[in-house]
Amino acid sequence: MIGYFCLTLHSHLPYVHHPEHETFLEERWFFEALIESYIPLLMTFDRLAKDGIPFRITVSLTPPLLEMTKTNGLTEKFISHMNKLIELSNKEISHAQNEEEKTLAIFYRDRLTQVLDYYRDLNYDIASGFLKYAQDGYLELITSNATHAFLPLMQHQPNAVEAQINIGVKAFQERLKLTPKGIWLAECGYFQGLDEFLKKYGLEFFFADSHSLWYADEKPKYGVYRPVVTPSGVFVFARDPESSEQVWSATIGYPGDYRYREFYRDIGFDRDFDYIKPYIDPSGVRVNTGIKYHKITSKETPLNQKKLYNREEALNAAKEHAVDFLNKKLSQMQRLYDIFEQPPVIIAPFDTELFGHWWFEGPEFIEYFFREVAKSKSLKAATASEILEKFDAFQVLTPASSSWGSGGYNETWLNGQNDWIYLHMNELHDRMTKIVQEHENETNPLKIRVLNQMLRELLLLQSSDWAFILTTRTSVEYAVNRIKTHVKRFLDLENQFLSNNIDEEYLSKVEQMDAIFSWLDYRVYVQQKL
Repeated sequence: MIGYFCLTLHSHLPYVHHPEHETFLEERWFFEALIESYIPLLMTFDRLAKDGIPFRITVSLTPPLLEMTKTNGLTEKFISHMNKLIELSNKEISHAQNEEEKTLAIFYRDRLTQVLDYYRDLNYDIASGFLKYAQDGYLELITSNATHAFLPLMQHQPNAVEAQINIGVKAFQERLKLTPKGIWLAECGYFQGLDEFLKKYGLEFFFADSHSLWYADEKPKYGVYRPVVTPSGVFVFARDPESSEQVWSATIGYPGDYRYREFYRDIGFDRDFDYIKPYIDPSGVRVNTGIKYHKITSKETPLNQKKLYNREEALNAAKEHAVDFLNKKLSQMQRLYDIFEQPPVIIAPFDTELFGHWWFEGPEFIEYFFREVAKSKSLKAATASEILEKFDAFQVLTPASSSWGSGGYNETWLNGQNDWIYLHMNELHDRMTKIVQEHENETNPLKIRVLNQMLRELLLLQSSDWAFILTTRTSVEYAVNRIKTHVKRFLDLENQFLSNNIDEEYLSKVEQMDAIFSWLDYRVYVQQKL
């Protein structure tokens, strides 16, 4: 054995919940992730476990995602969404123009039916599927901070940072009845001193981008290929840039192969409007249905000239790429072993939704990869905690402040497109801190509900997703509306609280819509000493 490999999947979606509408466009983000990533990955784990393949993956499940997986309204909407898609796929079988299209339409009908059946078998609880594999030792589940707030831009507000960490741990415990050993910091955002908060809440390790170690206060002896430990005693795993490029790169990564399914061509945009109308957004806006008949073909080929997708050909590509990836890891490990004269540790973190949603064949790639790993005597797959058990000593150093994303130093989450958000976040943070300090011993149940809901609005406002969306210019109107909505609801509730004129009907309505963390206690926002 010459080295360890740690695949880490970060699973996150912003909290999108709109019970006030029968259907809501952005709730499809959750549905698409269930259909294309989370359930196919669980099916992949089933096949591997059934065949005795000893796969090991570290999986983060963020608190907003965990909250959505237990929301009855979203479950009911998802089942309705699935039934509509199965209905559409049946129509597609009749609509097919040739045998190739018909074969693909049948594939989608069968796949969607299997996904819905699987969901029912889990008693509509995806988290329980991941939990089962954690209990069986295949997965290590870790948490993230409460609403995926980007913590480096909140470091001047220590009680806000602490609340994000505290609630992130509590949410994981409430949902999974497990105490997380590790945390995925939102957007890999780290600032010096953050490890003190992690230590306080029992978190033993976190992940950082490569340059967090490259530019640490001391040169890391093994580069990014061995965990280090901070002076406060929290372990740090750093991302391997080679693995990221091989799997994630938009230009040279595996997902760009011509044989894989083309993400951007979908029958939601191809079919006549009257035909597709019942299956797109009720407003008439065309959206992806997830039924896609074409392959990438080439990056230069226009969408309307893409060739038909061939499932068998695509799966062969996934097998080839899995073998190629393993060979690249073995070669990399041998090179590192020769340099260090010690087994290296390769950390390969990716967004879970890359596998299945963006890269349709990604779950099969993972399956084929671990089947190949099982044949290897040189590479050992391990979870983060298992890796920490393999070594007796770790270098102590202080990582540099860093993030992932463009440039690696926060600029995706703070730039001219989104800087205005922070004026509101800072103002509401100051107001929340003041009102909590003045009413820490509040006993009136109605007033406590108001204070708790004010904190929910602030936490949802702090989500890193809104700044990200404003930078990438996708769903901008939705992100702006969410920011304004959370600010307004916070201020409305604050005004009612301070004027002692609480509108209980309004409070109940807001509690139903922004229903995250039902167990929340506003006192978590009291500033405490580390």
